[in-house]
Amino acid sequence: MNESFRAIPSVDTVLKSAAGLAAIDAYGRTEATARIRLVLDAERKSAREGRSLRDAEAVGALALSQLEASSVGSLRPVFNLTGTVLHTNLGRALLADAAVEAAAEAMRSAVALEFELETGKRGERDDHLRSLICDLTGAEDATVVNNNAAAVLLTLNTLAGHGGGAIVSRGELIEIGGAFRMPDIMARAGAKLMEVGTTNRTHEKDYKAALSQEGVALVLKVHTSNYRVEGFTKEVEAQTLAKLSAAAGVPLVNDLGSGTLVDLTRWGLRPEPTVGEAVREEADIVTFSGDKLLGGPQAGFIVGRKDLISAINRNPMKRALRVDKIRLAALEATLKLYRDPDRLAERLPTLRLLARKRDEIAAMANALKPHAVRAAGGLFQVEVVDCASQIGSGALPLDTLASVGLSFRPVDGSGSAIDRLATALRGLPVPVVGRIADGALILDLRCLEDTAAFAANLDRLSDGLA
Repeated sequence: MNESFRAIPSVDTVLKSAAGLAAIDAYGRTEATARIRLVLDAERKSAREGRSLRDAEAVGALALSQLEASSVGSLRPVFNLTGTVLHTNLGRALLADAAVEAAAEAMRSAVALEFELETGKRGERDDHLRSLICDLTGAEDATVVNNNAAAVLLTLNTLAGHGGGAIVSRGELIEIGGAFRMPDIMARAGAKLMEVGTTNRTHEKDYKAALSQEGVALVLKVHTSNYRVEGFTKEVEAQTLAKLSAAAGVPLVNDLGSGTLVDLTRWGLRPEPTVGEAVREEADIVTFSGDKLLGGPQAGFIVGRKDLISAINRNPMKRALRVDKIRLAALEATLKLYRDPDRLAERLPTLRLLARKRDEIAAMANALKPHAVRAAGGLFQVEVVDCASQIGSGALPLDTLASVGLSFRPVDGSGSAIDRLATALRGLPVPVVGRIADGALILDLRCLEDTAAFAANLDRLSDGLA
């Protein structure tokens, strides 16, 4: 036993080994020393149990590999092959190159965030986006916060935050991801919920009756972007609500949720109400997201009447919900792309992925099939299959996009084999996330652009399956 313990190298000896020196160079002496001590503790346990021991170089190599593994960030890039373009759990919209470059420049440098270079006086961070948003939407004024839920919360708190009544159709009391419900947001904002109509039908007379009551502060219209009620239905259009609200002397707030600035039918997609349309329909305030159909970073936009935006900006909550210089830079660069709609689909990843043609995706799937067959190692039957992609993040929930993918079906027909495959795919150097359907694992290729990197990554799958 004593002889075994004497064979264990010292910390200093390991630090002087080639692997130890590499660990110091990569992670610093403190981190390297601490990790080597942990490995040596395990070696002492091995000595007590009579197992073979590592020499100094092997101990250093193990410590270095452990340091490398622990240094990998948890917010890892993945291949999103789920078929959902705007996948909330995978970060929603991919940013345009121009937005990435603008954000990186803002991170590297001091910037004139709240500083007027012309006058040398303090400025407002909203000034970087205000004119752009107003030009693109036709709104009088605009402000931005960290997401659309915050935009709705801040608006309701400003306009109805002391128990003021907020009239909303029962069919528009939505729940968004993470069990966040509109009634809960209204309660936290200090507004009093005034439901009108029924789940499937709300009439103009319902709003008129509610507007005749005391204490009404606003009318709220919510675009049901994450579900659709069909059949025997009725809703009151925003333009009609705007007239009713104006006659009653209260503002109309139109929450578009996944708002878009352009007509999507140009790229073969189903029409979604645009922010400009909502403004032209005379909503007093319109709120919408930045990281969904708009294709930018997470943000919540509030646009509309100048006096109401001014009141919203004076709300102390605004400071708690504001965005930083990095996000502002990325938003500005994203919005500028909309000035050139003819090249928007080339430059904006969200629109580019949504507008991809099935034939293009099919050609990619056929080219990648040999890699997939080789990676499957005979354990799975690999086929090129048609898929139905979806937009995601609550946008156009019933609409699908014709796509193509790779199907992995276990030869033995077992569900456990599919689970092992899904685990192995997530364990690749760049994790691959697909979806399981009808007894197979499907990799929908709509969101795949770097085929060479994906093929090289997939070639490592057999290691994980083994």
